[in-house]
Amino acid sequence: MSIDRAVLAFAGFMVLTSLLLTHFVHSGFVWFTVFIGFNLIQSAFTGFCPAAAVFRKLGIRPGPAF
Repeated sequence: MSIDRAVLAFAGFMVLTSLLLTHFVHSGFVWFTVFIGFNLIQSAFTGFCPAAAVFRKLGIRPGPAF
């Protein structure tokens, strides 16, 4: 799995988790969803993604360009 795919999978998992927490635990978890969305937008404009840096340190390698 490439870093790009890992980041997409991680982002999707985190969004679904935050929505489940919002629905079943407390409505305040909606701010977790907002944070994830904000992070996705800033990474699209700046090219910096904290999750990608973590995955890189874990040994996941960049994949081929699409």
